[in-house]
Amino acid sequence: MAAAVAPARVFLEVRTRLQSALLILGDPREGGMPLEVSVTPSSLRMQTPAGCTELWLPAEVRLVPSSCRGLRHVAGEGLHLRLQVRAEVCRKLFSVFNQSSQAQECYTFYCQSCGEVTIKDRKLQRVLPLPAENWAALVEEWCCHPSPFANKPLHPRESDCFTGDSFFLVNLRSDLQQPRPEVAPAETSCFSSENHLKLKPKANTKVICKRCKVMLGETMSSETTKFYMTEIIIQPSERNFPIIPRSQFVQSVIAQCLVELSSARSTFRFTVQGHDGKVYILLWLLNSDSLVIESLESSTSIQKFPLLEDLPKADSSSAWNAIKILYQPYIKSRNEKLASSWESDISVHCLTLPSATCLELLLILSRSNAALPQSLRCMNSFQVAFLKM
Repeated sequence: MAAAVAPARVFLEVRTRLQSALLILGDPREGGMPLEVSVTPSSLRMQTPAGCTELWLPAEVRLVPSSCRGLRHVAGEGLHLRLQVRAEVCRKLFSVFNQSSQAQECYTFYCQSCGEVTIKDRKLQRVLPLPAENWAALVEEWCCHPSPFANKPLHPRESDCFTGDSFFLVNLRSDLQQPRPEVAPAETSCFSSENHLKLKPKANTKVICKRCKVMLGETMSSETTKFYMTEIIIQPSERNFPIIPRSQFVQSVIAQCLVELSSARSTFRFTVQGHDGKVYILLWLLNSDSLVIESLESSTSIQKFPLLEDLPKADSSSAWNAIKILYQPYIKSRNEKLASSWESDISVHCLTLPSATCLELLLILSRSNAALPQSLRCMNSFQVAFLKM
């Protein structure tokens, strides 16, 4: 019986702002074999004695074959080359509150992991972003008299939802279905989008889903609860609960948080810490305009491009918008010196998530890194990964 031929691999990273792309055409066998490559504006075709691999690009991406340059062979990976593209991709960051008119609708809050209803039919009159962490100091500079907001926390009313970097703040009412806090909350002090509410003394105030026991957030006062964006799905009440794979949801939320923060604050380095204050990951946003297309199977038909296996079935002519990041894990004191320098750097922004979600994110990053061609996995002592938006 003839030995099975290893499938050819095609990897394409498109930079939409630069209108350029890196193309890697995988060699099916380490020793190499005759390989005929055809590049057209809408497709890639690799012909070997063992068969043919053909990959059709989505309609919004077109290659410029005459611009191919930098052709080289990398052992174990195949041919590397760069070329120009014409990409017209409309990237829209999704937010459940992206239109002011929606703030008058009734919303239902669900646990993303299992679909359990956390808040049902809440009519939101106001959806407001929280101020930056140094807002109190800025107010003092603006006022010619003592700040009227000194030591006054910003508490949402029953019809309010305050949004922070990675969380929502809502006012819980006793007549709604609520997750049950493990311990009653402690006294609160100050409040902002990053250093939102400090508890005195520190208490266990985790909010747990009744069904799956996942941590959804924390109680901030007797009425105010913080829900993490990675744990909650908010939908207009007339809609059904959307089933989204956990990996896809976490990637999308984190990617959008990083893009929005980098745009609003011109910061590109982040520490990801758990709700207990422990740092888990150091992130460096490299770019936010990537489209990643890859094929790992050999066939004469159109290929699909999965980067992670737990994504929903996608149309074969689609590509994935992604951000490209550099990361370092901070587990068991790894990268302690780097983490210490980042923590003392005011240009580094901190994102707080449930500790279990920090570990999930680290696993997602590791899987993305392992799926990349070997030569693309590291950069300047950092590991490279893509998060899909």
